[in-house]
Amino acid sequence: MSLPLWCLFIAALLLVATKAPVAVAMAREGKKGYDNRHPRAQQAALTGWGARAMAAHANHFEAFPVFAAGVLVTQVTGSSGALIDTLAVLFIIARIGYTVLYIKDVHLLRSLVWGVGFISSVLLLLSPLLS
Repeated sequence: MSLPLWCLFIAALLLVATKAPVAVAMAREGKKGYDNRHPRAQQAALTGWGARAMAAHANHFEAFPVFAAGVLVTQVTGSSGALIDTLAVLFIIARIGYTVLYIKDVHLLRSLVWGVGFISSVLLLLSPLLS
């Protein structure tokens, strides 16, 4: 399996992994802990770092389709090489950094890191032109 496909797999796992800090926040902020009967209502009521964790988690779902499409473009067109691998890994690093920075409320750097991830995805989409 190619490195971009491994990165796609990791990105899919991040969709679930970024729920962990949200669940911790829900357990700490809730009167009765994690509310499995009404988790969306409890998530909507989160404040502070918990709300930021939820926003970061939601943003992973927004970023994933563009990255997935970019990786699939590389596979369908046979685009490969160091640049493609670097862009895929850069996306993963950016998404992890984005989550940490969002939870810690480092907003300006977080936005810059988001941009790096987005540009990586767009360049993967344009990979046939880069090869």
